[in-house]
Amino acid sequence: MPELPEVETVCRGLNKLTLAKEILGGDVLLPRTIAYPLSVVKFLAGLKGTVFTHWHRRGKYLLAELTDKSTPAGWLGVHLRMTGQLLWVAPDSQEQLQKHTRVRLFFQDSHELRFVDQRTFGKMWWVPPGMPPEEAIAGLKILGPDPNSDRFTVEYMARQLHRRRRAIKTVLLDQSFVAGLGNIYADEALFLSGILPTTLCTELSFEQIERLRTAILQVLQAAIDAGGTTFSNFLNVQGVNGNYGGVAWVYHRAGEPCRVCGTPIERMKLTGRSAHLCPQCQT
Repeated sequence: MPELPEVETVCRGLNKLTLAKEILGGDVLLPRTIAYPLSVVKFLAGLKGTVFTHWHRRGKYLLAELTDKSTPAGWLGVHLRMTGQLLWVAPDSQEQLQKHTRVRLFFQDSHELRFVDQRTFGKMWWVPPGMPPEEAIAGLKILGPDPNSDRFTVEYMARQLHRRRRAIKTVLLDQSFVAGLGNIYADEALFLSGILPTTLCTELSFEQIERLRTAILQVLQAAIDAGGTTFSNFLNVQGVNGNYGGVAWVYHRAGEPCRVCGTPIERMKLTGRSAHLCPQCQT
């Protein structure tokens, strides 16, 4: 958490609110938040005088294209990890500095972009112009296809899954298999496709894999439309909660009746992570 829908929600908000505004400077309150360059001074110097021209999402990563007077000026990379938030603070909001603010970027119109992170696992990168983002942000190199990409086909899934004698829930969390999926939406997609989280990948039929792909796309789109899920920390760039949690099929609903058959939802541990399921609807 946050997962693909939450990061996509943040990305869309940033594209709506932050483009073409000059960065005047910044303040790094927790230096270890900056993963590249290792110098906080170089990080802030690289951003000063630049503007965001477009934000992109790759899996759970955010990447902002930077320009300086229309000249490419590198990239700003962000990974929210467990509890990270990017908040766009208006000058008239009079909002006090949040307790867990780690990085502040100051803009020409007195707005701020604040990186707030309670657990301190989140990271930021300034990638200099001419350097591919993958060179500075190692995690980008291992990402599998995005669920919405042309590469994420049933044939791709079948090839990859039939090589792995592991539980399907575990593989869905592997970012080298599919980028952006996490605990919440893996549980939701497995419910919608009628597959138990413990089913071995090698035992899945082509028809089950086809259902699973459809379910992944369906649940991710529903969550994006709802602005993501907030169970604890997630907020969009304007500080608003996501609404998907109220309509979730199984996630975070242990002991509650299944929305389809009424059977109590169960929660189990699988390779150190929780998994939620309906024992009646999933076989």
